[in-house]
Amino acid sequence: MAERLRARTAASATGSTALTRSPRGRLDQPRTDRRRLLPVYDPEAFGRLSERVARFLGTGRFIVWMTLVIILWVLWNIFAPDHLRFDQYPFIFLTLMLSLQASYAAPLILLAQNRQDDRDRVNLEQDRKQNERSIADTEYLTREIAALRMGLGEVATRDWIRSEFQDLIKEMDERRLFPLESDEGDR
Repeated sequence: MAERLRARTAASATGSTALTRSPRGRLDQPRTDRRRLLPVYDPEAFGRLSERVARFLGTGRFIVWMTLVIILWVLWNIFAPDHLRFDQYPFIFLTLMLSLQASYAAPLILLAQNRQDDRDRVNLEQDRKQNERSIADTEYLTREIAALRMGLGEVATRDWIRSEFQDLIKEMDERRLFPLESDEGDR
């Protein structure tokens, strides 16, 4: 007890209270994992797995393999010797296996569709933002072009200068054709 009191007075004298607290894990080190009752899984990894399964279930390869397995199952349980048959005529075990496969396939397909919907929603939002930026850029460029046209209304264009030169050339040609008449008329 006396040692704790001395440690507290020493800590308060130095301004440090860390010496008086109970020892904790270091903050610069990751925590050790605690025991959990439920298993820990990565939802992204599970989602990717469900998408792969859903993609496989939607292929012709799956239908062919499933058909072959069912045909072999039925043929084996009809034509195999009695002691080797594992599922008699009403094929209850086959029905159970198909129900089990369907009960897992349906939620996996729904999970994959939900993930695809989320991706589509994000892509749609990005496309909408891109369209808004494109519209804003187009409106800006339209205003700039209109401003340039208004400014060009007061500037001499190449066609206007060309027409002015052509008018001057015609006027000069006319003066050369009749130089004597205009000189005599002036006298």
